[in-house]
Amino acid sequence: MNHSFQLNLKTFLERSTLYFPNKEIVSREPDDSLFRYTYAEFYSRTKRLANVLKKFGIQKGDRIASLAWNTHRHLELYLGGPCYGAVLHTVNLRYGEPEIIYTINHAEDKILFFDEDQLPIVEAIADQLHHIQAYVVLGKDIPQTTLSPIYSYEQLLGLVDDQFSFEMLDEYSPATICYTSATTGLPKGVTYTHRSLYLYTSALMYKDVTAISETDSIMPMVPMFHVNAWGLPYAAIATGAKLVLPGYRPNVHHLLSLIESEEVTLTAAAVTIGVEMVNLLEKHEYKVSSLRGLWLGGQAIPKAIIDKLYYKYDVPVVQGYGATETSPLITFLHVRKDQQQIDENENINLRTRQGTLIPGIEMKIIDETGKEIAWDDQQMGEIHARGPWAADKYLNDERSATSFVDGWWKSGDIATIDKQGSIRIVDRNKDMIKSGGEWISSVQLENELIAHPDVQEACVVAIPDEKWLERPLACIVLKHPMNETEMEAELMQWLTPKFPKWWLPSQFEFLNEIPKNATGKFNKKLLREMLAKEKREV
Repeated sequence: MNHSFQLNLKTFLERSTLYFPNKEIVSREPDDSLFRYTYAEFYSRTKRLANVLKKFGIQKGDRIASLAWNTHRHLELYLGGPCYGAVLHTVNLRYGEPEIIYTINHAEDKILFFDEDQLPIVEAIADQLHHIQAYVVLGKDIPQTTLSPIYSYEQLLGLVDDQFSFEMLDEYSPATICYTSATTGLPKGVTYTHRSLYLYTSALMYKDVTAISETDSIMPMVPMFHVNAWGLPYAAIATGAKLVLPGYRPNVHHLLSLIESEEVTLTAAAVTIGVEMVNLLEKHEYKVSSLRGLWLGGQAIPKAIIDKLYYKYDVPVVQGYGATETSPLITFLHVRKDQQQIDENENINLRTRQGTLIPGIEMKIIDETGKEIAWDDQQMGEIHARGPWAADKYLNDERSATSFVDGWWKSGDIATIDKQGSIRIVDRNKDMIKSGGEWISSVQLENELIAHPDVQEACVVAIPDEKWLERPLACIVLKHPMNETEMEAELMQWLTPKFPKWWLPSQFEFLNEIPKNATGKFNKKLLREMLAKEKREV
């Protein structure tokens, strides 16, 4: 055995250009046109980027930042930066300015690559970025700006050749950094190594996971700044699959149009995007028959959405479980051989689960006493995980001590597990509602509420109660204006047969919009603060 061989992202990059030089990468431009080039051209440009980094004096281990959408230039940073030896920090452009400033400074980034539409943000915070030595706009021209020194990405690539040989780096070398939003305090940095990304990407290709292969057309709708777009760009490059990038500020029209025009076979997005897709498909005809899977994540998927996509549009919804700390996947929904003949209702119920453990990862679900729960799908506990693509600490952050214990990551997610080892996420620990000493799952209430034909979004949070300590409050966004008193009565009637009486919401709030966080999930913390403020002002 060759124990000196290192697991490197460069092997994916070189494989795609060697075996699939003419396969396409498609990237939507700001004017909605589509830019197309090949894996061979992509490889050439990553080598030019490496020469640019060399001219800037970037050393192995130095950190560079991207503030960018899902585009071909961002993809070049994804591979060209880490394969050169730099560490790419993908900045979450949906963060507020304080979080963007903090993460760039905390990572000690030296160059900031950004899309031109992010220029106002970069200009506003530039004097607070302590380590940035150069700004590079990801386009052809340099805009009018106060930033200095500033360069055009295309002009920089035009000044160098593509003669560069990527070396085999130590597999434990850091490759990328993503930050995860903290429940309290500032974001926490998670570092991914070449080894962890290689092993995670390989797991994505398992048939019982996403089964990505050269025959696919892959479109990561999930942002490339969010946990490496769940690994989809790496898996596409590793296999030589066609890769479709939705570009600047994509809306659901853009996404469905690309699925149709590029015959996308697998795509991934936040659950909220999946809900928007269903709402739009009911109004406009888009051909989505090419999809063999729509991977939704970030929060539990409403059963009604899975049902409609599967039986009305013939699009199987797939999901798993994970987090920024786990790259992200540690479980994935797999329909076992002994489950393939189940009836329609059982099929949809199965697809609402987050699946079974992916080979290579270890997991245990711990109750409040510290014991592992029974596989009875009734007892609840917190998920703990460890493995080769799971973090064991945060980047230079004292909060590591409370989140990682003896190599295990403590997720804060509450789940049950059935006799076949399939998990079901019940709630976030902090979002569980404890009423009169008994637990109520906000997720299960939300899933049933959104199944109502007049409900567009539903989010359930705890509110204080003198008698029961906490009671559920349901926040509802309706598809159309309706009488709220009548709608509240109808929703109570809708829920009553499905839950114990003490689970039913004590109050309903009808909103125009439910706030979301930087990853597209419902921001329950902000929602609770808004509701508390409104109560004080009354």
